[in-house]
Amino acid sequence: MGVYGIRTLLNTLYVTTEHSYLRLDHETVRIDVEGVNRFSIPLHHLGAVVCFGNVLISPALMARCAEDGRTMVLLGRDGRFKARLEGPVSGNVMLRRAQHEALANPVTTVGIARSIVAGKIRNTRTVVLRAAREAENEEDEQSLRNTAKTLSNAGSRLASAGDLDEIRGMEGESARCYFGSFQCMVRQNREHFKMDGRNRRPPRDPINALISFLYTLLLNDCAGALEGVGLDPQVGYLHCLRPGRPSLALDLIEEFRAVLADRLALTLINRRQVTAGDFVIRPGGAVFLGDDGRKEVLVAYQKRKQEEIVHPLLDRKVPFGLVPHVQARLLARYLRNDVETYVPFIYR
Repeated sequence: MGVYGIRTLLNTLYVTTEHSYLRLDHETVRIDVEGVNRFSIPLHHLGAVVCFGNVLISPALMARCAEDGRTMVLLGRDGRFKARLEGPVSGNVMLRRAQHEALANPVTTVGIARSIVAGKIRNTRTVVLRAAREAENEEDEQSLRNTAKTLSNAGSRLASAGDLDEIRGMEGESARCYFGSFQCMVRQNREHFKMDGRNRRPPRDPINALISFLYTLLLNDCAGALEGVGLDPQVGYLHCLRPGRPSLALDLIEEFRAVLADRLALTLINRRQVTAGDFVIRPGGAVFLGDDGRKEVLVAYQKRKQEEIVHPLLDRKVPFGLVPHVQARLLARYLRNDVETYVPFIYR
């Protein structure tokens, strides 16, 4: 599998212990807590390092990661993105030029945006239909099937959308419909896990807090995948360009939100792996995952990424965590005019 085969051997190191100190010891990353070594791992085993909260990192380790092209991400305790360490700009300059030139071509921009939203709607509908089959009462099942029908209609209308505003409008309508019936997919602890639509910045209930945390992890993976093929994560097509906003990473994540993050959130809740006690309510009503809850979700997320699925275009099994890298490469091929269209990921 070429490049993909190498990446399957590389893992992400998540550091969640407050006041940890990461430093480089020859070819090993050492993690010390209060002056005591708690963990060591060979540097070549790592593809990325993600730190939560108050974690210290030695200048030598930061420099080495930047030099090797190894992603280092800093997040707040609640998982909110703070910074990403990047080394010298790499990748094919002609690819980046094509990426920027595509912004001036409405046909190209609309085509990419339409494909991404089509993939998102298809994958969202798949999650809803699966939940409908597993529903424990007729009311939930009917509500979910009605949502699936609405999503199907939206997908059909998408083909005739002529501009970005219309595509964005359809995407927004589909998302509101989907999250409007999200509660019907929760089968355990409904008294604690109540959701009335999507809310964020900050999340106001445990489900939104859990989903937002998973979206943050997935967004960092998508940004890393785009950088890995030489694309600029900030130059997107569906999402508007704003200073400091990873617009292309936000584009790419749309295909994976429901099938990777949302399904995992539902699994954790329905299997009681995450409970009401794993969340913290801050003054003002903001809700975030606590330390134990974050650790549980991180382990589950890593395991989910290791699961193999069949990629419909490649027609072969790949680890789920590798699919954003595959899609980033397919997008790069489209921007270079190697293929006629960008084909989104459709989960089977």
